Amino acid sequence: MKHLNLIAAASIALLASSSAVPAEDCNAAGTVGTGGSAAAGGTSASSVGTAGTCRTDGGTTSSIGSGGSAATIDGKAQSKTHLNDHGDKLKAQTKAQAVDKGTFSKSRTKTSTDGSSLESTTRTMSHVPGEKPVKNTTNQKIILPEQ
Repeated sequence: MKHLNLIAAASIALLASSSAVPAEDCNAAGTVGTGGSAAAGGTSASSVGTAGTCRTDGGTTSSIGSGGSAATIDGKAQSKTHLNDHGDKLKAQTKAQAVDKGTFSKSRTKTSTDGSSLESTTRTMSHVPGEKPVKNTTNQKIILPEQ
């Protein structure tokens, strides 16, 4: 136990002696996000995506997140999220779908940022056999100003 206290005391002393790095202000910054849900019969599906970028004199920092869920009473439900990281280009896609016999609900969100623009689009659809499908699209796009 004394060995553990010695390590803890040394860690606190090290943290107290380190100098803090000041945060840089963003020269240009933006965030986007979309989401949606669909429901029909005993099915439902939802998806959401968000991205943010901060450009400073020292470079560009971006973040991205996406997720979804699907549910059904007696059918099949699935949700998948895929993220791609290519340096300063981030992409995310979530697909959620629930099917119960001929009735279904689905939601898909695609979100991306490349350091100078951000975009997110969500598409939803639900359908009951014999009825007209219900569709919706939500889109948000931001282009950051040049430095």
